[in-house]
Amino acid sequence: MAVGSGAIPEIFPVSGVRIGVAEAGIRKKNRKDLVLFELAENASVAAVFTKNAFCAAPVHVAKKHLAASACRYWLINTGCANAGTGEQGMLDAQRSCANLA
Repeated sequence: MAVGSGAIPEIFPVSGVRIGVAEAGIRKKNRKDLVLFELAENASVAAVFTKNAFCAAPVHVAKKHLAASACRYWLINTGCANAGTGEQGMLDAQRSCANLA
């Protein structure tokens, strides 16, 4: 369920960060539902993840990638929760990262 006024606040530029949005048609057409953050090459990255025992596939993939190396890109879909998708969800999350790379 959406919360808040629906108004998007002004977003100020952050040095070393680029943000792009796209309409990927994840759940609905004509809706910006994919966000890509690109971080500067030498950026430091930290993350806070849910402590829920039932994490969505992208959470597992993101944790694995952060443990392995510094991340320069964050790919976020805003069209669905990605939870309860099983093996196909893991494959989809991994394929999304591979396609971005």
